[in-house]
Amino acid sequence: MSDLHTEHVLLTPGPTPIHPRAMRALTRSMLGHMDPEVFALNREIQADLRVMYGTEPEAFTALLAGTGSLGMEAGFANLVESGDEVLVCANGSFGRRMAEMAARYGAKVRLVTAPLGEAIKPQDVAAHLNDDVQMVAVVHGETSTGVLNPVPEIAELVRQSGALFTVDAVTTAGMEPFKMQEWGVDYAYTGAQKCLSAPPGLAPVAVSERAFARFSARRSPTPLWYCDLGGLRDYWIEHTYHHTVPVNLHFAFHAALRAALEEGLENRQRRVREMGRVITRTLEPLGFSHYVRKPEDRLPTVLALRLPEGFDDAGVRKALREREISVTGGLGPTAGVIWRLGLMGESARPQPYRRLMTELADLLGEPDLVERYESILKEETRELVTF
Repeated sequence: MSDLHTEHVLLTPGPTPIHPRAMRALTRSMLGHMDPEVFALNREIQADLRVMYGTEPEAFTALLAGTGSLGMEAGFANLVESGDEVLVCANGSFGRRMAEMAARYGAKVRLVTAPLGEAIKPQDVAAHLNDDVQMVAVVHGETSTGVLNPVPEIAELVRQSGALFTVDAVTTAGMEPFKMQEWGVDYAYTGAQKCLSAPPGLAPVAVSERAFARFSARRSPTPLWYCDLGGLRDYWIEHTYHHTVPVNLHFAFHAALRAALEEGLENRQRRVREMGRVITRTLEPLGFSHYVRKPEDRLPTVLALRLPEGFDDAGVRKALREREISVTGGLGPTAGVIWRLGLMGESARPQPYRRLMTELADLLGEPDLVERYESILKEETRELVTF
């Protein structure tokens, strides 16, 4: 075991290492949630979220006081009523979670599915769309399998149908192209602890004007009071009391989001792809391979690698954890089959994966692993931005 490092290395599909600027902001002195400085901060957060999501100018953006799953649930609670027909694209654990949540709010759920490791096919969505469908929901980046679903192509179909379009952007927004207005997305959400490397506990959401109009025309009150869009709007825009927001998490999130925008979303997209190629090429000689067969279906921010035959998944991950490194295995049917390596935010940097290669070299008896990593890193990467 190397004794050169003591800081824990987090290489999971979330949470991600906290950005240094967010860590500093987290420890500032407390202010009240109705303080003018907090309202000013919130306005800046809303404006920055519109940039990150690529929304229309007047889209409502906010932070929900919960993780990404609250963002998911708030969409169905506000925009779905009992009896509505909802078409859910499910090719992994989080698509299935969408379907379960929609059903709990009384929706008549229809599924469009794809095998694990494969993207949803737009033609399958088209085959299920009709005038009765009020909402289509899809996970952009399916964290459980490392699959990137073709949201722009699905969005075009939904736009023609007139249904609302909900997108889970938990492992894409802030790191991958996301063009809410251009694509025609009506509701999107992520988690603060994913691509932006802020502390867990906030779900940044964006709501189109069309979706807000649908909410305003509801036949019954929103069943989830805590995340009722009307109450949230009153706090975020009218500055009236709704609930106590986690103020210091807002400050930390603001710092992390600003850091991402200053780095530039295109630069972030570039470095995640570069790091993905470096890691894959380094591990391929050991027998690791891409779990997602088609390159266009691979989610850059969650690198899903099939394990070598005979590889001791649980044993190696346990040994890594004892050396202060966390990596994540498969979920459900892919347990023991794949590793899911996080490449979001601050984890998509050379140093954390250099540490992984150093410890793997020792554990697996592969002394050339670090040298190979350094050589490929130099070959593959251009100037990685270090904001």
